Amino acid sequence: MSNALSVEAPEGLPFIDYTREFDAPVEDLFRAHADPGLFARWVGPSDLTTELPTYDFTSGGRWRMVQRRGEEEYAFRGTFHTVRENELAVQTFEFEGFPDAVSLEFLTFEQLPGNRSRLVGHAVYPTLEARDGMISSGMESGMADGYATLEALLAEQAG
Repeated sequence: MSNALSVEAPEGLPFIDYTREFDAPVEDLFRAHADPGLFARWVGPSDLTTELPTYDFTSGGRWRMVQRRGEEEYAFRGTFHTVRENELAVQTFEFEGFPDAVSLEFLTFEQLPGNRSRLVGHAVYPTLEARDGMISSGMESGMADGYATLEALLAEQAG
């Protein structure tokens, strides 16, 4: 894959940084995050189904996501603090199965030459234990799978 996900979790620091480039303009990348129907199609591992009972991708909006695999269910929730079209989203993220470990996430959308774009994420956790728990949950492989699905979805919509 030419657009691999890069994830860094510096030792001893309670944050995770990640970067992923896409062969699509920044407007399409942003829309895939803003539109609940599109977002549900690509987010997370491809073997999970995603439902968004609440998804208001605006400054001050709330969100809740439920993902299922057979009888397993995983629920997440948060608030969008700041959303600037094609530029930035600042949100909280909480796994309902591990309450009280809310992270603050910054998503930066960057336009690149050649009608390409880059997503840069910075997630800050309340403790190193919470950050390490997120890493050990399979977060990186789930993100990589979801972003590969997103890349295919963006190519399908462009074609």
